[in-house]
Amino acid sequence: SKTVLVIGAGACSALGGLWLWWRWRKYRVLFNPVFDEHGVPVERMETPKEILFGKVEGENRGPCPMDPPIKRKDDLFWLRDDTRSDPQVLAHLNRENAYFEHKFKPLRRLHTKIYREFVSHVKETDEEVPYPWGDYMYYTRTVKGLSYPIHCRKPMNRKDEARAEEVVLDINLLSKGKKYCDVHSVEPSPDHKLIGFTVDHTGYETFEIKIKDMTTGRLVPLGVGGSAGQLVWGLHNSEFFYTTMDSEHRPYKVWRHILGEDQSKDVCLFTEEDELFWVDIEKTCSGRFLIVETCSPTTSETHVLDLQDSKATLSVVQPRIKDHRYSVEHWGDHFYIITNMDKCINSKLVKTRISSPGRDHWVEVLPYEKSTKLDYLVCFADHVVINGRCDGLKMCRIMEMRTGVVHDLTFDEECYDIYPKKNKKFDTQMFRFGYSSLITPHSTFEYDMTTKNKTKLKEQEVPGYDRNLYRTARIMAQARDGEQVPVSLVFHKDCAWAKSKTPSPMMLYGYGSYGICIDPSFDSKTISFLDRGMIYAIAHIRGGGEMGRQWYEEQGKFLTKMNTFTDFCDCAEHLIKLGMTTSSRLAISGRYLYSPCPVLSASVLCDLLARRSAGGLLMGAVMNLRPDLFRAVVAGVPFVDIMATMSDPSIPLTITEWEEWGNPNERRFFDYMLTYSPVDNIRDAHYPALLVTAGLNDPRVPYWEPAKWVARLREKSKSKKPLLLRTDMSSGHFAASDRYRLMAERSIEYAFVVDQLGCSDLLQ
Repeated sequence: SKTVLVIGAGACSALGGLWLWWRWRKYRVLFNPVFDEHGVPVERMETPKEILFGKVEGENRGPCPMDPPIKRKDDLFWLRDDTRSDPQVLAHLNRENAYFEHKFKPLRRLHTKIYREFVSHVKETDEEVPYPWGDYMYYTRTVKGLSYPIHCRKPMNRKDEARAEEVVLDINLLSKGKKYCDVHSVEPSPDHKLIGFTVDHTGYETFEIKIKDMTTGRLVPLGVGGSAGQLVWGLHNSEFFYTTMDSEHRPYKVWRHILGEDQSKDVCLFTEEDELFWVDIEKTCSGRFLIVETCSPTTSETHVLDLQDSKATLSVVQPRIKDHRYSVEHWGDHFYIITNMDKCINSKLVKTRISSPGRDHWVEVLPYEKSTKLDYLVCFADHVVINGRCDGLKMCRIMEMRTGVVHDLTFDEECYDIYPKKNKKFDTQMFRFGYSSLITPHSTFEYDMTTKNKTKLKEQEVPGYDRNLYRTARIMAQARDGEQVPVSLVFHKDCAWAKSKTPSPMMLYGYGSYGICIDPSFDSKTISFLDRGMIYAIAHIRGGGEMGRQWYEEQGKFLTKMNTFTDFCDCAEHLIKLGMTTSSRLAISGRYLYSPCPVLSASVLCDLLARRSAGGLLMGAVMNLRPDLFRAVVAGVPFVDIMATMSDPSIPLTITEWEEWGNPNERRFFDYMLTYSPVDNIRDAHYPALLVTAGLNDPRVPYWEPAKWVARLREKSKSKKPLLLRTDMSSGHFAASDRYRLMAERSIEYAFVVDQLGCSDLLQ
């Protein structure tokens, strides 16, 4: 018995030692609590880090930095670890995650219920409408229980449909053993015998290029890494083009790779030395030209390579001119160009002969309309589709090239979203596009550009959803300077406001930066809000591009950025005055929502790629302006330490972003940005409940920004409402790549909101 006791004591001691070892390794504490009732205690630096704003020798601080520089102190600077490996920093994030789990534990049943609702509204085994490309029909499909889509194709005119399918790429197989798997491009070679794709397994948005041989089903030995995610085939299978990034994660070089050769032999076709500019590549719709576009938020420059001419070299269309933006497509003997030249802020359409591309030769195709914004073109053999915006909504304008006659696609709903689908067949009369609204699921249409007949090929099936139960509306809220701000609304017909004009709980969403438009499109997850009697609202505030380029350039960036934040508060107050909701029943969110559009001009794509999570900045700024106006806030990967980040050129994206926010190393921007920087304007106030999400590997908004923000809020807030930080230790800016895991993450946010608003139960 003594032996048993000794062995038992030894086992317990060993287990205790393992437990202490695990606790120390994960949390850097042995016997002390991991957190207390207020959150996670955060250490302060005895000697705070000096943050310099202005001239610093050896650093790019812009053309007019302050000299001498202004010094500010940061006693939480230790939370910054560029390697993402410091044990003390990781322990702090793990302790924050443990505190989140502790506070969220009472909501786990609600979270599970909402997650099941999300899944119940998804047709888990589904297939997209196939689209023609070469001799094949390409499509993606999903399978119940599998996390990622499967890319497939079928030969055209194959009678045996069941046996015709070829799996192009099964991302589920590619993701095995990986915590994260983002496939950015899937591109068939010109003869469709090879499939090129790019993949990132870290969330840091650095991609490896891979080639699959469709004859053997095996990967071709390649070894091309460090890509920014783009891959464009040449005229034949023998070559492709790709981009790489500099040390600040900026795409800046374009390379040609010859299959069978080592990456070290790749030829660099273009290098962008100006750190304000990002490079992107694409092929014209005709397939003849490689487009290399380099752009900053205000200026662009396009180079073209004629793929049909083996002796051709990259040539510039129009050398860059400050504040001149343009994008290029090809049709016939001409380049068709969307440009903001001649003070056309919303852009106009011009053309020029391929042999004389400079702006001195540009000829107007359509007269400029101030109320219509042009974004990008989709070209066909006999038509060009002009995509843009009019009166705050998207538009598609069809131009018949032989006659020049133009007509618009029209729709019946008051607010909606339209976007081109994949149109890979150049010689066709058929234009594929997608359509949805806040109550209409995503649908695929085929439009005959000659007969003007529109055919619905498929509407996304949403199990358990009846659109007749829901209503939409579009209203205008007056901002404090008199500007009218659109607000899109969706709600259940039986919610309190719809039935009796009494206040309902509400989620108000906003973004308002980079000229990005948040269009009223369908999201099945929103049903879980609506079925609990909530109103879902989108405030189309300045800083976005919904009402035209001036909504962004002239009224929502640089020294007018404060309009973005006051617009959002004014929209909230307007909705309260209408009796739709109250401050105690109003939640807000600013996470960027993906557009489903697969076709974007390089300049638009550049804006998207360079984006930080400005929706989180919006949340932080309005919380400081009006902490009394909101009950709960969800801030996804928030860009909140704007002063420290924007002063430091070593942080990825910083220099490019100077043309969005301004450069705080210059006095005028230092003073203005300091008035709204969320971390720098926290005050003693009763702050709303807050859920903050972050990604350890996020290169756009580094994890230490939300970590510092939450720590400083806990110091100042007089409220007893929860302030929670949840960091995903295996993903980046765009959260989980797995569709089920992504739904699980979003259901956490939804559970947090409906609990705070007191509407956990479904409508009867």
